[in-house]
Amino acid sequence: MSTPTSLPPLSPEQAAHSARLVDRIRDEIDAHQGWISFERFMELALYEPGLGYYSAGASKFGEAGDFVTAPEISPLFSRCLANQCIEVFGRIGPADILELGAGSGVMAADILTELQATNQLPRTYFILEVSADLRERQRERLSRLAPEVIERVQWLDVWPTGFRGVVLANEVLDALPVQRFRIRQDQVNAVGVTWQLGQLDWSEVRADETLEKAVREIEQTLEVPFPDGYGSEINLRLRDWIASLAGAIEEGVVLFIDYGLPRRQYYRAERGEGTLLCHFRHRFHDNPLINVGVQDIGAWVDFTAVADAAVNAGLDVLGFATQAHFLIGNGIEQFIAGLQSAQLEDRVQLARQTMLLTLPGEMGERFKVIGLGKQYPHPLRGFSIRDLAASL
Repeated sequence: MSTPTSLPPLSPEQAAHSARLVDRIRDEIDAHQGWISFERFMELALYEPGLGYYSAGASKFGEAGDFVTAPEISPLFSRCLANQCIEVFGRIGPADILELGAGSGVMAADILTELQATNQLPRTYFILEVSADLRERQRERLSRLAPEVIERVQWLDVWPTGFRGVVLANEVLDALPVQRFRIRQDQVNAVGVTWQLGQLDWSEVRADETLEKAVREIEQTLEVPFPDGYGSEINLRLRDWIASLAGAIEEGVVLFIDYGLPRRQYYRAERGEGTLLCHFRHRFHDNPLINVGVQDIGAWVDFTAVADAAVNAGLDVLGFATQAHFLIGNGIEQFIAGLQSAQLEDRVQLARQTMLLTLPGEMGERFKVIGLGKQYPHPLRGFSIRDLAASL
Protein backbone atom coordinates (compact mmCIF):
# COMPACT_ATOMS: atom_id res chain seq x y z
CA MET A 1 0.00 0.00 0.00
CA SER A 2 1.44 3.35 -0.99
CA THR A 3 1.57 6.17 1.51
CA PRO A 4 0.51 9.68 0.50
CA THR A 5 4.18 10.80 0.50
CA SER A 6 5.02 8.19 -2.14
CA LEU A 7 2.36 9.40 -4.57
CA PRO A 8 3.29 11.51 -7.60
CA PRO A 9 2.61 15.23 -7.11
CA LEU A 10 -0.44 16.76 -8.75
CA SER A 11 0.06 18.86 -11.85
CA PRO A 12 -1.09 22.49 -11.56
CA GLU A 13 -4.21 21.58 -13.58
CA GLN A 14 -4.98 18.60 -11.33
CA ALA A 15 -4.45 20.66 -8.20
CA ALA A 16 -6.80 23.39 -9.45
CA HIS A 17 -9.44 20.84 -10.41
CA SER A 18 -9.20 19.09 -7.03
CA ALA A 19 -9.45 22.42 -5.20
CA ARG A 20 -12.69 23.25 -7.03
CA LEU A 21 -14.23 19.93 -6.02
CA VAL A 22 -13.03 20.29 -2.43
CA ASP A 23 -14.74 23.69 -2.32
CA ARG A 24 -17.95 22.04 -3.57
CA ILE A 25 -17.68 19.34 -0.89
CA ARG A 26 -16.95 21.95 1.78
CA ASP A 27 -20.15 23.77 0.78
CA GLU A 28 -22.02 20.48 1.16
CA ILE A 29 -20.51 19.95 4.61
CA ASP A 30 -21.46 23.50 5.69
CA ALA A 31 -25.01 22.94 4.43
CA HIS A 32 -25.33 19.84 6.64
CA GLN A 33 -24.18 21.21 9.97
CA GLY A 34 -20.52 20.40 9.47
CA TRP A 35 -20.70 16.69 8.63
CA ILE A 36 -21.60 14.47 5.67
CA SER A 37 -21.64 10.69 5.44
CA PHE A 38 -18.79 8.98 3.64
CA GLU A 39 -21.39 7.69 1.18
CA ARG A 40 -22.23 11.28 0.19
CA PHE A 41 -18.56 12.25 0.06
CA MET A 42 -17.77 9.30 -2.24
CA GLU A 43 -20.70 10.20 -4.47
CA LEU A 44 -19.46 13.79 -4.83
CA ALA A 45 -15.82 12.75 -5.30
CA LEU A 46 -16.65 10.32 -8.10
CA TYR A 47 -19.81 11.60 -9.78
CA GLU A 48 -20.36 15.33 -9.13
CA PRO A 49 -21.19 16.73 -12.62
CA GLY A 50 -18.15 18.30 -14.24
CA LEU A 51 -15.94 17.76 -11.19
CA GLY A 52 -16.16 14.16 -9.96
CA TYR A 53 -13.52 11.64 -10.97
CA TYR A 54 -15.78 9.82 -13.44
CA SER A 55 -17.46 13.00 -14.68
CA ALA A 56 -14.36 15.02 -15.56
CA GLY A 57 -12.16 14.66 -18.63
CA ALA A 58 -8.84 13.18 -17.46
CA SER A 59 -7.69 9.80 -18.73
CA LYS A 60 -8.51 7.09 -16.19
CA PHE A 61 -7.86 3.69 -17.76
CA GLY A 62 -4.74 2.05 -19.14
CA GLU A 63 -1.09 3.05 -18.94
CA ALA A 64 -1.86 6.78 -19.29
CA GLY A 65 -4.47 6.69 -16.52
CA ASP A 66 -4.64 5.59 -12.90
CA PHE A 67 -5.26 1.85 -13.17
CA VAL A 68 -5.44 -0.96 -15.71
CA THR A 69 -8.54 -3.15 -15.88
CA ALA A 70 -8.66 -6.70 -17.21
CA PRO A 71 -9.96 -5.72 -20.69
CA GLU A 72 -6.97 -3.37 -21.09
CA ILE A 73 -4.53 -6.09 -20.06
CA SER A 74 -5.57 -8.47 -22.81
CA PRO A 75 -8.36 -9.08 -25.35
CA LEU A 76 -8.41 -12.66 -24.01
CA PHE A 77 -10.57 -11.43 -21.12
CA SER A 78 -13.24 -10.06 -23.45
CA ARG A 79 -13.04 -13.07 -25.77
CA CYS A 80 -13.88 -15.31 -22.80
CA LEU A 81 -16.86 -13.09 -21.93
CA ALA A 82 -17.95 -13.34 -25.55
CA ASN A 83 -17.87 -17.13 -25.25
CA GLN A 84 -20.16 -16.90 -22.22
CA CYS A 85 -22.53 -14.64 -24.17
CA ILE A 86 -22.61 -17.15 -27.05
CA GLU A 87 -23.71 -19.91 -24.67
CA VAL A 88 -26.55 -17.75 -23.31
CA PHE A 89 -27.62 -16.69 -26.81
CA GLY A 90 -27.80 -20.37 -27.74
CA ARG A 91 -30.33 -20.89 -24.93
CA ILE A 92 -32.59 -17.87 -25.38
CA GLY A 93 -32.23 -17.03 -29.07
CA PRO A 94 -31.59 -13.56 -30.56
CA ALA A 95 -30.69 -11.26 -27.70
CA ASP A 96 -28.83 -8.13 -26.59
CA ILE A 97 -25.85 -7.21 -24.42
CA LEU A 98 -25.96 -4.45 -21.81
CA GLU A 99 -22.63 -3.23 -20.46
CA LEU A 100 -22.72 -1.11 -17.31
CA GLY A 101 -20.01 1.53 -17.09
CA ALA A 102 -18.02 0.66 -20.22
CA GLY A 103 -14.80 2.42 -19.21
CA SER A 104 -12.54 3.08 -22.18
CA GLY A 105 -14.77 1.06 -24.52
CA VAL A 106 -12.11 -1.56 -25.20
CA MET A 107 -14.15 -4.43 -23.72
CA ALA A 108 -17.14 -3.61 -25.90
CA ALA A 109 -14.90 -3.41 -28.97
CA ASP A 110 -13.21 -6.74 -28.27
CA ILE A 111 -16.46 -8.55 -27.44
CA LEU A 112 -18.15 -7.28 -30.60
CA THR A 113 -15.10 -8.22 -32.70
CA GLU A 114 -15.13 -11.77 -31.30
CA LEU A 115 -18.89 -12.16 -31.76
CA GLN A 116 -18.66 -10.85 -35.31
CA ALA A 117 -15.91 -13.38 -36.09
CA THR A 118 -18.14 -16.22 -34.84
CA ASN A 119 -21.28 -14.84 -36.50
CA GLN A 120 -22.97 -14.42 -33.09
CA LEU A 121 -23.50 -10.66 -32.89
CA PRO A 122 -26.17 -9.38 -30.49
CA ARG A 123 -29.11 -7.46 -31.85
CA THR A 124 -27.96 -4.40 -29.89
CA TYR A 125 -24.97 -3.71 -27.64
CA PHE A 126 -26.32 -1.28 -25.04
CA ILE A 127 -23.97 0.80 -22.89
CA LEU A 128 -25.33 2.45 -19.75
CA GLU A 129 -22.83 5.22 -19.01
CA VAL A 130 -23.36 8.16 -16.65
CA SER A 131 -20.26 10.08 -17.79
CA ALA A 132 -20.62 12.18 -20.95
CA ASP A 133 -16.83 12.34 -21.23
CA LEU A 134 -16.49 8.57 -21.10
CA ARG A 135 -19.26 8.15 -23.66
CA GLU A 136 -17.26 10.18 -26.17
CA ARG A 137 -14.09 8.20 -25.43
CA GLN A 138 -16.04 4.96 -25.88
CA ARG A 139 -17.54 6.15 -29.16
CA GLU A 140 -14.10 7.10 -30.48
CA ARG A 141 -12.57 3.77 -29.42
CA LEU A 142 -15.37 1.71 -30.94
CA SER A 143 -15.30 3.71 -34.19
CA ARG A 144 -11.60 2.96 -34.46
CA LEU A 145 -11.49 -0.67 -33.30
CA ALA A 146 -14.88 -2.02 -34.42
CA PRO A 147 -16.16 0.27 -37.19
CA GLU A 148 -18.14 -2.48 -38.91
CA VAL A 149 -20.37 -3.11 -35.90
CA ILE A 150 -20.62 0.28 -34.19
CA GLU A 151 -24.12 0.75 -35.61
CA ARG A 152 -25.21 -1.97 -33.18
CA VAL A 153 -24.04 0.10 -30.18
CA GLN A 154 -26.56 2.28 -28.35
CA TRP A 155 -25.85 4.43 -25.29
CA LEU A 156 -28.47 4.68 -22.54
CA ASP A 157 -29.16 7.11 -19.71
CA VAL A 158 -31.51 4.77 -17.82
CA TRP A 159 -32.20 1.07 -17.52
CA PRO A 160 -33.73 -0.51 -20.62
CA THR A 161 -37.13 -2.19 -20.40
CA GLY A 162 -37.92 -5.81 -21.21
CA PHE A 163 -34.23 -6.63 -21.65
CA ARG A 164 -33.32 -10.09 -22.97
CA GLY A 165 -29.69 -11.12 -23.05
CA VAL A 166 -26.51 -10.67 -21.02
CA VAL A 167 -25.66 -7.83 -18.63
CA LEU A 168 -21.91 -7.28 -18.12
CA ALA A 169 -20.41 -5.19 -15.34
CA ASN A 170 -16.63 -5.22 -14.90
CA GLU A 171 -15.39 -3.20 -11.91
CA VAL A 172 -18.70 -1.41 -11.41
CA LEU A 173 -19.87 -2.57 -7.97
CA ASP A 174 -16.68 -1.37 -6.25
CA ALA A 175 -17.43 2.20 -7.38
CA LEU A 176 -20.93 2.36 -5.85
CA PRO A 177 -20.86 4.75 -2.86
CA VAL A 178 -20.63 3.00 0.50
CA GLN A 179 -21.19 3.90 4.13
CA ARG A 180 -18.32 3.56 6.61
CA PHE A 181 -18.87 2.48 10.21
CA ARG A 182 -16.82 2.08 13.39
CA ILE A 183 -17.63 0.20 16.59
CA ARG A 184 -17.07 2.24 19.75
CA GLN A 185 -17.80 0.38 23.01
CA ASP A 186 -20.54 -1.65 21.35
CA GLN A 187 -22.04 1.46 19.74
CA VAL A 188 -22.23 1.72 15.96
CA ASN A 189 -20.85 5.01 14.68
CA ALA A 190 -21.10 6.38 11.16
CA VAL A 191 -17.74 7.53 9.84
CA GLY A 192 -18.13 10.66 7.77
CA VAL A 193 -16.25 13.71 6.54
CA THR A 194 -15.89 17.15 8.09
CA TRP A 195 -13.76 20.26 7.55
CA GLN A 196 -11.13 20.99 10.17
CA LEU A 197 -8.01 23.15 10.20
CA GLY A 198 -8.35 23.99 6.53
CA GLN A 199 -8.74 20.47 5.18
CA LEU A 200 -11.08 17.51 4.87
CA ASP A 201 -10.96 15.19 7.86
CA TRP A 202 -12.70 12.15 9.32
CA SER A 203 -15.42 12.50 11.93
CA GLU A 204 -17.75 10.03 13.65
CA VAL A 205 -21.35 10.43 14.75
CA ARG A 206 -23.75 7.88 16.15
CA ALA A 207 -25.16 5.78 13.29
CA ASP A 208 -28.74 6.33 12.25
CA GLU A 209 -31.26 3.51 12.57
CA THR A 210 -30.72 2.22 9.01
CA LEU A 211 -26.95 1.89 9.27
CA GLU A 212 -27.05 0.44 12.78
CA LYS A 213 -29.61 -2.19 11.74
CA ALA A 214 -27.49 -3.18 8.73
CA VAL A 215 -24.35 -3.57 10.85
CA ARG A 216 -26.20 -5.64 13.47
CA GLU A 217 -27.57 -7.90 10.73
CA ILE A 218 -24.02 -8.55 9.53
CA GLU A 219 -23.00 -9.43 13.10
CA GLN A 220 -25.89 -11.90 13.27
CA THR A 221 -24.72 -13.51 10.05
CA LEU A 222 -21.17 -13.78 11.39
CA GLU A 223 -22.52 -15.05 14.75
CA VAL A 224 -20.02 -12.85 16.60
CA PRO A 225 -20.06 -9.13 17.42
CA PHE A 226 -17.49 -6.81 15.91
CA PRO A 227 -14.69 -5.98 18.38
CA ASP A 228 -14.28 -2.49 19.81
CA GLY A 229 -12.59 -0.20 17.32
CA TYR A 230 -13.48 -2.31 14.28
CA GLY A 231 -14.28 -0.33 11.14
CA SER A 232 -15.40 -1.24 7.65
CA GLU A 233 -17.79 -0.43 4.81
CA ILE A 234 -21.31 -1.41 3.86
CA ASN A 235 -23.27 -0.64 0.71
CA LEU A 236 -26.77 0.42 1.73
CA ARG A 237 -27.77 1.27 -1.85
CA LEU A 238 -26.99 -2.15 -3.28
CA ARG A 239 -30.39 -3.75 -2.68
CA ASP A 240 -32.37 -1.02 -4.46
CA TRP A 241 -29.81 -0.79 -7.25
CA ILE A 242 -29.96 -4.51 -8.00
CA ALA A 243 -33.75 -4.46 -7.70
CA SER A 244 -33.84 -1.74 -10.40
CA LEU A 245 -31.60 -3.83 -12.63
CA ALA A 246 -33.71 -6.95 -12.06
CA GLY A 247 -36.83 -4.99 -12.97
CA ALA A 248 -35.31 -4.10 -16.34
CA ILE A 249 -34.63 -7.75 -17.26
CA GLU A 250 -37.20 -10.03 -18.83
CA GLU A 251 -34.88 -12.98 -19.47
CA GLY A 252 -31.16 -13.47 -19.27
CA VAL A 253 -27.95 -13.44 -17.27
CA VAL A 254 -26.03 -10.83 -15.25
CA LEU A 255 -22.26 -11.12 -14.73
CA PHE A 256 -20.54 -8.95 -12.12
CA ILE A 257 -16.72 -9.06 -12.11
CA ASP A 258 -14.97 -7.25 -9.28
CA TYR A 259 -12.52 -7.51 -6.41
CA GLY A 260 -14.21 -8.73 -3.25
CA LEU A 261 -15.02 -11.59 -0.93
CA PRO A 262 -17.90 -13.54 0.62
CA ARG A 263 -19.15 -11.87 3.81
CA ARG A 264 -17.42 -14.16 6.30
CA GLN A 265 -14.06 -13.34 4.74
CA TYR A 266 -14.84 -9.70 4.03
CA TYR A 267 -15.51 -8.81 7.67
CA ARG A 268 -12.69 -10.76 9.29
CA ALA A 269 -10.86 -9.20 12.23
CA GLU A 270 -7.67 -8.51 10.26
CA ARG A 271 -9.62 -6.17 7.98
CA GLY A 272 -10.59 -3.93 10.87
CA GLU A 273 -9.69 -0.77 8.97
CA GLY A 274 -11.96 -1.58 6.05
CA THR A 275 -11.28 -2.22 2.40
CA LEU A 276 -11.12 1.22 0.76
CA LEU A 277 -8.71 1.32 -2.17
CA CYS A 278 -7.69 4.47 -4.03
CA HIS A 279 -5.85 4.53 -7.37
CA PHE A 280 -3.69 7.39 -8.57
CA ARG A 281 -1.17 7.02 -11.39
CA HIS A 282 -0.89 3.27 -10.81
CA ARG A 283 -0.19 3.70 -7.10
CA PHE A 284 -2.54 2.21 -4.48
CA HIS A 285 -3.34 3.78 -1.12
CA ASP A 286 -6.21 4.04 1.34
CA ASN A 287 -6.76 7.78 1.88
CA PRO A 288 -9.76 9.05 -0.12
CA LEU A 289 -9.53 12.54 1.41
CA ILE A 290 -6.53 13.56 -0.71
CA ASN A 291 -6.32 14.11 -4.48
CA VAL A 292 -10.10 14.49 -4.47
CA GLY A 293 -11.56 14.31 -7.97
CA VAL A 294 -8.36 13.13 -9.63
CA GLN A 295 -8.08 9.68 -8.05
CA ASP A 296 -10.36 6.66 -8.09
CA ILE A 297 -12.04 5.47 -4.88
CA GLY A 298 -13.41 1.98 -4.46
CA ALA A 299 -14.39 -0.51 -1.78
CA TRP A 300 -14.17 -4.28 -1.96
CA VAL A 301 -17.44 -5.99 -2.79
CA ASP A 302 -19.34 -8.08 -0.24
CA PHE A 303 -20.54 -10.75 -2.67
CA THR A 304 -22.87 -12.24 -0.05
CA ALA A 305 -24.71 -8.91 -0.04
CA VAL A 306 -24.88 -9.06 -3.84
CA ALA A 307 -26.35 -12.57 -3.74
CA ASP A 308 -28.87 -11.63 -1.03
CA ALA A 309 -29.98 -8.53 -2.94
CA ALA A 310 -30.32 -10.57 -6.12
CA VAL A 311 -32.47 -13.26 -4.54
CA ASN A 312 -34.59 -10.59 -2.86
CA ALA A 313 -35.14 -9.03 -6.31
CA GLY A 314 -36.27 -12.31 -7.87
CA LEU A 315 -32.97 -13.30 -9.49
CA ASP A 316 -31.25 -16.69 -9.20
CA VAL A 317 -27.59 -17.10 -8.26
CA LEU A 318 -26.12 -19.12 -11.13
CA GLY A 319 -22.56 -19.34 -9.83
CA PHE A 320 -19.65 -17.69 -8.06
CA ALA A 321 -16.00 -18.22 -8.98
CA THR A 322 -12.57 -16.67 -9.04
CA GLN A 323 -11.74 -14.79 -12.22
CA ALA A 324 -9.16 -17.46 -13.06
CA HIS A 325 -11.67 -20.33 -12.89
CA PHE A 326 -14.26 -18.33 -14.82
CA LEU A 327 -11.83 -17.57 -17.65
CA ILE A 328 -10.66 -21.17 -17.80
CA GLY A 329 -14.29 -22.33 -17.96
CA ASN A 330 -14.82 -19.99 -20.89
CA GLY A 331 -11.90 -21.27 -22.93
CA ILE A 332 -8.91 -19.03 -22.26
CA GLU A 333 -6.59 -22.03 -22.64
CA GLN A 334 -8.10 -22.84 -26.03
CA PHE A 335 -7.57 -19.25 -27.17
CA ILE A 336 -3.92 -19.47 -26.12
CA ALA A 337 -3.44 -22.82 -27.86
CA GLY A 338 -4.90 -21.39 -31.04
CA LEU A 339 -2.15 -18.76 -31.16
CA GLN A 340 0.85 -21.09 -30.96
CA SER A 341 1.73 -20.26 -34.58
CA ALA A 342 2.12 -16.57 -33.72
CA GLN A 343 5.50 -14.84 -33.55
CA LEU A 344 7.61 -15.61 -30.48
CA GLU A 345 7.37 -12.04 -29.22
CA ASP A 346 3.57 -12.17 -29.47
CA ARG A 347 3.42 -15.49 -27.65
CA VAL A 348 5.61 -14.18 -24.83
CA GLN A 349 3.37 -11.14 -24.51
CA LEU A 350 0.30 -13.38 -24.50
CA ALA A 351 1.76 -15.55 -21.74
CA ARG A 352 2.45 -12.46 -19.62
CA GLN A 353 -1.10 -11.19 -20.12
CA THR A 354 -2.57 -14.58 -19.22
CA MET A 355 -0.57 -14.69 -15.99
CA LEU A 356 -1.82 -11.24 -14.99
CA LEU A 357 -5.42 -12.34 -15.57
CA THR A 358 -5.23 -15.75 -13.86
CA LEU A 359 -2.43 -16.08 -11.32
CA PRO A 360 -3.47 -16.01 -7.63
CA GLY A 361 -0.99 -13.24 -6.83
CA GLU A 362 -2.35 -11.07 -9.64
CA MET A 363 -6.04 -10.78 -10.64
CA GLY A 364 -6.82 -14.49 -10.72
CA GLU A 365 -8.12 -14.87 -7.15
CA ARG A 366 -8.51 -11.27 -6.00
CA PHE A 367 -11.23 -10.75 -8.62
CA LYS A 368 -14.42 -12.81 -8.48
CA VAL A 369 -17.33 -13.37 -10.86
CA ILE A 370 -20.91 -13.82 -9.75
CA GLY A 371 -23.59 -14.91 -12.21
CA LEU A 372 -27.26 -14.05 -11.73
CA GLY A 373 -30.17 -15.17 -13.85
CA LYS A 374 -33.80 -14.38 -14.57
CA GLN A 375 -35.93 -16.96 -16.34
CA TYR A 376 -32.66 -18.76 -17.09
CA PRO A 377 -32.65 -22.28 -15.54
CA HIS A 378 -29.38 -23.38 -17.16
CA PRO A 379 -25.75 -23.81 -16.04
CA LEU A 380 -23.08 -21.36 -17.18
CA ARG A 381 -19.81 -22.65 -18.56
CA GLY A 382 -17.89 -20.02 -16.60
CA PHE A 383 -18.70 -21.87 -13.37
CA SER A 384 -18.05 -25.37 -14.73
CA ILE A 385 -14.48 -25.61 -13.40
CA ARG A 386 -15.26 -24.58 -9.83
CA ASP A 387 -18.35 -23.00 -8.31
CA LEU A 388 -17.89 -21.32 -4.92
CA ALA A 389 -21.55 -20.27 -4.50
CA ALA A 390 -21.81 -22.32 -1.30
CA SER A 391 -19.38 -19.88 0.34
CA LEU A 392 -21.76 -16.94 -0.09
